[in-house]
Order: sequence, then structure tokens, then C-alpha cells
Amino acid sequence: MKSPLIKVIIGVRRCGKSYLLFNIFYDYLKSINVREDHIIKIRLDELKNAALRNPVKLSSYINERILNDGEKYYILLDEIQECVKIANPDFLDNEGNLIEGISVDESYLTYHDVLNELLNIEYVDCYVTGSNSRLLSSDLPTEFRNRNYNIEVFPLSFKELHQAFPDMQYDELWNEYITYGGMPLAVLDRSVQSKQNYLKDLFEGTYFKDIKERYGLRDEASIDDVTDIVASCIGSPLNPGKIENTFKSRKKSNITDNTISNYLKYLENSFLIKEAKRYDVKGRKYIGTLSKYYFTDIGLRNARLNFRQIEESHIMESIIYIELVRNGYSVDVGQVESWIQDPDTKKRCRVNYEVDFIVNEGNRKYYIQSAVELPTIEKVKEEQKSLMKIDDNFRKIIIVKGFRNPLYNDDGILIIGLYNFLMDVKIIEQ
Repeated sequence: MKSPLIKVIIGVRRCGKSYLLFNIFYDYLKSINVREDHIIKIRLDELKNAALRNPVKLSSYINERILNDGEKYYILLDEIQECVKIANPDFLDNEGNLIEGISVDESYLTYHDVLNELLNIEYVDCYVTGSNSRLLSSDLPTEFRNRNYNIEVFPLSFKELHQAFPDMQYDELWNEYITYGGMPLAVLDRSVQSKQNYLKDLFEGTYFKDIKERYGLRDEASIDDVTDIVASCIGSPLNPGKIENTFKSRKKSNITDNTISNYLKYLENSFLIKEAKRYDVKGRKYIGTLSKYYFTDIGLRNARLNFRQIEESHIMESIIYIELVRNGYSVDVGQVESWIQDPDTKKRCRVNYEVDFIVNEGNRKYYIQSAVELPTIEKVKEEQKSLMKIDDNFRKIIIVKGFRNPLYNDDGILIIGLYNFLMDVKIIEQ
């Protein structure tokens, strides 16, 4: 709130951005005694506010209600992209033609002009949301680079689910979460069939409709197939070339890796997926060949696959990744190179071991492996093999399903229970 920049609330559609702004934040402002007439709330997607979609009228409406009276004004604008682009009357002659010397870009007024105006008023604090086929939320930060502060909203976390249903057993809650995720309306609906239908309709009728309309996609089947491949391969290294080969072998399609790369970016820009880049621990560099993609909400991922592939190990890995990102950590997936002796040829050969997550926070780093179970000493040794190959002094962690208070084993690896982690992510720092 103390930042003078425009606050841009971003995130996947229907995750609660408007609720955060108009309910939670509004109630907070009231609780700190901000006067009602100093909170200007405008939902631009509502019919009663249709006239305010004109940027000139929107600016006039706001300016008529703010006074330099020594108190801060809070401007809350929902679905800002509904504000249309209009010709600037000052740049048109009497016949409605553009005055000579004025560029086409200069001749229009948009919501950018409204926000720029608010940005320059010292006693105004402005918050906006926006996402649809004409302007997905990721574009707002692009348009206002260096003049905005991003607030990313995620679907509900496991901890928030527990707060909503405190009487539900943790294992039961976990099974619910790995199946239906945390989209608020899906969480509130207690009917299994209704949950499934809602998530399927949300994916096809909202997200895909936005993407296809916005980018003018004619080959709709291809992006459908790419999305299915990504959904099926969470936790597995992917790149456009690898997906292209899958198309050629299974689909008999000639879709190019460049087109696939665009599709992945469309999905990422709409906050449906996040890319985790691959990092070479010993080489201290990013490996540009393969990445992993995780869905922001696992329920949406499952809906995309018609709830057929509920693989707990991959889903657990995805949920851990999103939880780390949600809490502000920078997260990569990693590999560590080692040399071993081949038992048959006795020759030394190079082997790459996978590190599930390399977590960075300032000058601190954490290496994390995800494991559903550690039933035997042999399984523990297998899970921690990559961690043991890393020769620095940063904390090395295995997260295992269930409750387990943090405890170092004889090899110096910290074992943490999944539920402990999900209820308090900062446990990795303690």
C-alpha cells in the first residue's frame, strides 16, 4: 500500500482476484478507518458502469470524487481492459480527420492514459485487475513495466483448504486437493459431479475461449493436443522439440516447434501453467534444452485429462513447486553431473542426477526432493542420491507425504513431512 506505483492484481481467471480487491481489501481499508467516500470502486464489466468504459468519462468520474484534503484516496478498478480505445478529440479537425503531424498511436486514448493520470496524483493509491480474450492479465504488467507492482493471486492452497474445512482429516483433505485443486467455486461445491463439470467448463469455456479468440487460432485442435501433452507430462522434462516429435510419431502432424513454443507461451501468459527452467548445479548455468511445466491448479490439470491420470508422485511434485512459488521463492529444476565406474566395463562414465527443485531466496539456497514414501533405507538412499552429489553447504531436503517433524538423517539430509511443509512453507528455513 505504501508503494506509489499502480498495483496490478494478476493470476488465472476465476481464482479470486476481484474478491481480493472488492471484499478482502475493501474490508481491510474499512477496518483501518478509511472513509467510505475515499474508496472508489468501479467494476467495468457491469452494465451500470458501461459509460465509464470511455476513458475520458472514467477519468472525469474519478476526478470529480477526489479532493486534495490531506487523506489518501483508494481507486479500485476491476476488469480495466473493458475501458475501450477512443479517438482523442483534441487531435481531430472539424471533419473528424487526424491533424497533420500527429501519429496514429498518439491519436487514441485508452485506459493507459487513465492509469498514467492516477499514477501522477500523490494522494491516490490505485489497484486494478484485468483479464479476458482482449487483454489477459499478464499484459497489464507488460504495458506498465517499471510503473506497477504485481500482486499475483493463486487458487487456494492446501493450508487455506484446511482453514475452510478444519474438521476434515489431513489425508482426506489431501485426496480432495490432488483431485480437484483449489479453484474457489470448485472448493465450495461439495458435489463431485458438479466440481468436475465446473472445472471442465472453466477450462474449455473460459480459458481456451480466451486464448483462441485473442490469438486468432484457426488450428484449435493443435493447441488442445499440446495442452493434453503438457498435462500428461507434469514432472517430466519437456521442450517444443520433444513435443513436436510426439506429434510426428503419434498424431502424424507437421506442427513446428516454433508453433508449439507459441502455444506454451499462450498457456503461460494466461497463468494456466508455469515453466521451471533446468539448472546445472555444478556447471552453475541454465540448460536451455529441457524445462518442466506445472499447472497453477492441479484440479484444472486433472479436468483437462478428464480426471484419468491422478499420479500422486507427479501431482505432489507439482503442488510443492506451486507452493514455493506462491510464497515468493525463485524455483528451478536441476541436475547434478557425476562420474561413476561402469560395473561391467570398469570405465568411468558421466551420469546426470535429477534434483527436483533448486530454491533460491536472496543469498540462501535449498535443494529439495519430493517423495511420496520412504519405506526402506534403500528408498531413502535412492531419493537422496542426487543431493549427496552436491558438494556445497546449502540445506538439502526430502519432503515425504504425511506428518513428519523436521529431522536430519545420518547423511545430513533434512526429512520434512509434506503436511508440515504445506501448513508452513517457511519450515524449510528453520
